[in-house]
Parts: sequence; C-alpha cells; structure tokens
Amino acid sequence: MKQLAAFLIIMLLVLTPSCKWLKEKGIIGKKERELSALLAQQDSIRIADSVRKALEIIKENARLDSIRIAEQAQREYKEMNRYNIIVGSFITPEYATAYSGEFASMGYKTRILKPANSRFQLVSAESHANLREAVRRLRQFQDTVVFDSWIYIGN
Repeated sequence: MKQLAAFLIIMLLVLTPSCKWLKEKGIIGKKERELSALLAQQDSIRIADSVRKALEIIKENARLDSIRIAEQAQREYKEMNRYNIIVGSFITPEYATAYSGEFASMGYKTRILKPANSRFQLVSAESHANLREAVRRLRQFQDTVVFDSWIYIGN
C-alpha cells in the first residue's frame, strides 16, 4: 500500500504540468498580475500628475515674468517721460481732450496726465527724461507757444 501511494504521488508529480504552465493559464499568480497592473496604473497616474504640476509651475512662472517685464517697462517709460511741459490743466475731461487735440494738430506729442489725489487733468505737450532739457525746452515754449506753460514732475 505504501508503494502504491508513493507510486501515485510520483505519477501525479510527473504528469502534472509545471508551475510556469499553471501561471500562463492563470490558475496561479492571478493576484500578482492584478497587483502589477494596479502598480503600473498608479505609476502612470503619478507621472501624469507630475507633468501637470510641472506645466502649471511653468505657466505661473511665465505669467509672473510677463508681469515683471511689464512693470519694468512701465517704470522705464515713466522715467523717460518724467519731466512734462504742461500747457493746460482742466477739471472737465472734454476740455482737456480738445486742448490736447489742438496741440497734437500742431505736431506735438501730447498726453493727458491725471495726477493722484487731484481732480485736474494736465495736458502735456512734451515729455523729457532729464530736467535740464525740460527747462531749456520750457523757455523756448514760453517764448513761442504758450507763455504760461510749466513743468510737472511725474512719478
């Protein structure tokens, strides 16, 4: 009987397929495949999330850079046009616009300035970067164009 049992066990081992064959058929290792698929899916989600966050950071940095560049350009523009020769100041915006148009038709690069904490709108006929040039042009302006023009130093 012992020999018969041993013979049956040996035959069973010889005739049964290998573990590799059982894994291929899905009998053994099904949970391992599911686990590896889940891990691969988590990795792909993690990578996609990292890429999305990196793109958001790049967009935010680009936005901040454009704001910084615009502010720098505005500061440079204000510095280049700091000293303004004013030919008129008005409370009524329509009058300031009309007066500005009058000087623009004469060939001047007019601007309408609105100082902080003031109701007035100033009509500037010219802007200069340095005070010495602005004073020289003001004297010429007072002699030839508008005798009561003055210099406004804008910030």
